[in-house]
Amino acid sequence: MNTETVASPAVQPKEVDLPPVTVLERLALSDKGFVFDPVTGNSFTANATGLALLRLFQRERDLSELVAQVTSEFDLSAQDAERDILDFAAVLRGTLRP
Repeated sequence: MNTETVASPAVQPKEVDLPPVTVLERLALSDKGFVFDPVTGNSFTANATGLALLRLFQRERDLSELVAQVTSEFDLSAQDAERDILDFAAVLRGTLRP
């Protein structure tokens, strides 16, 4: 009987495809949802969920961690949270430029 242990490949965290972290970190976020990019001068507003996601994106890129944080803060299933995170990330990639 062969008792060799086969190492399973390490699971890599899945990162969300966001704008560069330098772009996200430079954003000024107000508690009312006003978002301002001081480099480009662009601004937009975000609802409470969008604002919460932006704050999370400024410090976290791992999808499973983002989903865990969103589902603990909002009444969402993990599947809905992941979909919303990926959809909002796509919007940000189209809106925010380096």
